[in-house]
Amino acid sequence: MWRMDCRGALPAICTACFIGLVVSQTTLTPAVMNTTIIENASSLTMTPVILSSTTPGCFTYNTSTCEPCPPGSQYDNNTLLCACCSDPGLCLFPGACLPCTRGFYQPLAGQQQCLPCKQGFYTNFTGSPLCHPCPPGSFNNITGKDSCTSCSPGSFSSQQSSTSCAPCAQGSFCSSIGCSQCQMCPGGTEALQTAATVCSPCRPGMHKAPHQAMCQICGSGYFQIHYGQESCDVCPEDHYCPSMLFSQSPDVNPILCPNDAFCPEGSLSPGYCMETFFRKEGETCELAPVTISLLVIGGGVALLFIILMVLRRRRDTDGELSVARAPLLRKERPQGRFYGIPCDAEPVYAGW
Repeated sequence: MWRMDCRGALPAICTACFIGLVVSQTTLTPAVMNTTIIENASSLTMTPVILSSTTPGCFTYNTSTCEPCPPGSQYDNNTLLCACCSDPGLCLFPGACLPCTRGFYQPLAGQQQCLPCKQGFYTNFTGSPLCHPCPPGSFNNITGKDSCTSCSPGSFSSQQSSTSCAPCAQGSFCSSIGCSQCQMCPGGTEALQTAATVCSPCRPGMHKAPHQAMCQICGSGYFQIHYGQESCDVCPEDHYCPSMLFSQSPDVNPILCPNDAFCPEGSLSPGYCMETFFRKEGETCELAPVTISLLVIGGGVALLFIILMVLRRRRDTDGELSVARAPLLRKERPQGRFYGIPCDAEPVYAGW
């Protein structure tokens, strides 16, 4: 056995010597080497050296060419290719640096460690200088992840870099994974609960337009006897449709109108003629016989009352005239004197 001394040897042999020394001490990943030289040097017996900048191994390298580890990688202090450089974060060539693993990144050069991706971000390849935001429809709530998780059915995330998914609101649904937005239930269907994956049809007596969130009760004068309808039908003629909102026992079918009532199209309730005084005749109400009799009697009484009032008025007027004339008929001439003779004395012929 013999020991090779690289001092004074040829440059090619010394190069193989020191490369073999480095390989024997540590694994260079992903350092790019000449595999032919490594194979030749691996058969040589080398004396290990202590890691130091003053060791012959470090003197062999041209440390003035050390470069900072590029973005996406970190300093590897377990290899002479990096440890021989004076400052941490520098290596003899970029391939000697360790690339950041999946889920980690490094945006700067010459760094000693990689950083984990934050929540809502990921990177799925090694040597990444940055992390990518989770796309809409997915989330990530753990640091250092190399992938995002898709939202489950019934939930969604509409923004990038989401850390969680939100449940679909009432009236909307999501039937698949990775929804970035929940869909409104189609017309005639609804979702009564949050986080719905399917919609259920509206029940009879109810309806829902496409722009509405929940099924609505048919209004007064309308009905609906089918499932999953977008609108209600007008109550037919000779039937009435009470509102289900105030009904104790709602009936979704139109109710037949009674024989003594009127029920035009869209009726909320039957219309009746006034009891006793009116009665139904065809499509209208007419006066009952008793009502006609009462009207005749009432008219006669009213006419008699008017005549009596006129007569009483005339009598009162005549009385007032008699009282006014009485003083004029009974008035006496006042006594007077003309030339010393009373006014009422008989005239006397004086003979003149």
